[in-house]
Amino acid sequence: MTHLLDMELDAPRREELERQFARIAAMAQPLMDYPLGPREEIAGVYKA
Repeated sequence: MTHLLDMELDAPRREELERQFARIAAMAQPLMDYPLGPREEIAGVYKA
């Protein structure tokens, strides 16, 4: 993150950022665990 933003973070800010990323990862984990079926190619024009 510090490389992307080209800035240095002090220890408290780094810890808070790590805590936020861990929280986001925990929220995303159920979606990441959801099994996906075989990919279906569905493309075309929507017709109502």
